[in-house]
Amino acid sequence: MSNVEELLIQQNETIRNALARLDQTARGLLMLVDEDGVLLRTVTDGDLRRLLLAGTDLNAPLSSLPPLSPKTIGPDDDEKVALELMERHRVDHVPRTDASGRPCGLLLRRDLCSPILLSTPHLGDEERNFVDDAFRTNWIAPLGPNVDAFERELAAHVGVAHAAALSSGTAAIHLALELIGVEAGDIVFCSTLTFVASANPILYQRATPVFIDSEPGSWNMSPAALRRALRDAAHNGKLPRAVIVVNLYGQSADMDAILEACKKYEVPLIEDAAESLGATYKGKPSGSFGKFGIYSFNGNKIITTSGGGMLVSDDGELIARARHLATQGREPAPWYLHQHMAYNYRMSNILAGVGRGQLRVLDQRVEARRKVFDTYQAELGHIVGLEWMPEANFGMCTRWLSVCTLNPDTLGITPTEFIAALGHHNIEARHVWNPMHRQPLFSGCAYYPHDDDFSFSDHAFLTGVCLPSGSNLDTSQIDRVCEAVRDITR
Repeated sequence: MSNVEELLIQQNETIRNALARLDQTARGLLMLVDEDGVLLRTVTDGDLRRLLLAGTDLNAPLSSLPPLSPKTIGPDDDEKVALELMERHRVDHVPRTDASGRPCGLLLRRDLCSPILLSTPHLGDEERNFVDDAFRTNWIAPLGPNVDAFERELAAHVGVAHAAALSSGTAAIHLALELIGVEAGDIVFCSTLTFVASANPILYQRATPVFIDSEPGSWNMSPAALRRALRDAAHNGKLPRAVIVVNLYGQSADMDAILEACKKYEVPLIEDAAESLGATYKGKPSGSFGKFGIYSFNGNKIITTSGGGMLVSDDGELIARARHLATQGREPAPWYLHQHMAYNYRMSNILAGVGRGQLRVLDQRVEARRKVFDTYQAELGHIVGLEWMPEANFGMCTRWLSVCTLNPDTLGITPTEFIAALGHHNIEARHVWNPMHRQPLFSGCAYYPHDDDFSFSDHAFLTGVCLPSGSNLDTSQIDRVCEAVRDITR
């Protein structure tokens, strides 16, 4: 749906002014209205040029255009009706009018036929310079000046002393567990409401995960559940070797409470901030609280290197060890010498160049995603039975994804049906993460809910939906999502 006001033009406007408006709006057409605002016809660049070729002066009024009955849809017609009308009359646009015939929207074929995806990469102008420099200097393999600079710049941005650029956030978690000393038979506590990449590295180390529920206020690890789990572990004489807390959908967990619980039992904390780069907790950057912090630059993240991750820590010796393990454990010798099993986990110099450019616009990307969420909340907040993931009062959420929950009893539609309905509008939406304690992969693993009578992560999964959230969504796309949601929940 386009911004209608900028496309309206009166009959007394000149052809010259109409051509200028077409250039300014860049939507391909205007809507000619009478003095009461009733739609008379649409006006395209071709319509105006045909007038000029027929000898009409540039300063002639638009009333010179021949009358044309516009093909329109009503306020309650859906996009399918619009597309059928376009096909029948071989046009690429259909105005939407109210009961009085006044334009209240415009649907374009190019919009309706193009999908709106959940979270796409958003590249700018900065990245090319760093990538071109990598090609110019032939630094295209893993390691190089961009890798070194990206590590320094990311560490400085999040206020941590050291960083190692890696091939993925999963690799960063894996190295963090190994550096802490997690071995076969150990236990590692992990947030349950997350993507499987947070928990898989526990299995890499042949350790056993214990899953911790989230709390309703932040959707992140429940300090109450964590305290119960640690208390039981201490009683059983089997404390976890580490706790992995995940900052979900761009929001920090309640780090003070979690750190206090971990400190009481002297258990190191790994902060999985793969989804929360740019967020803050009490003014401090997300990912900077644990013994290790983890970031991801996958293609759907708030900034991307196509694929990649970063391990950060204030412990320089551990980060140096991480770099050693990430480069096949090659020893400093004049020949290939390896004393320990290691990994091929380093980031390439080209991808690091992309990351350096992306990091420079992180604040703008956060602002754009928050604006998407705010628009959804403003436009759809009146819908009874539709609620929104809260922003905890202890920090700033990036709104990496805009997440809502549905009450099927009130709305008469389940999240699965809602997502399928959006798909019919060519709009991608997804379920909230399916908690790890529900996954067949982790069958039999212990799980601590938020309290004895309520598992918040199960509730979030069964009711939650992620809407398109990219920082490169334009106003017309956000309007399309809002209109589709209103239509589906009507």
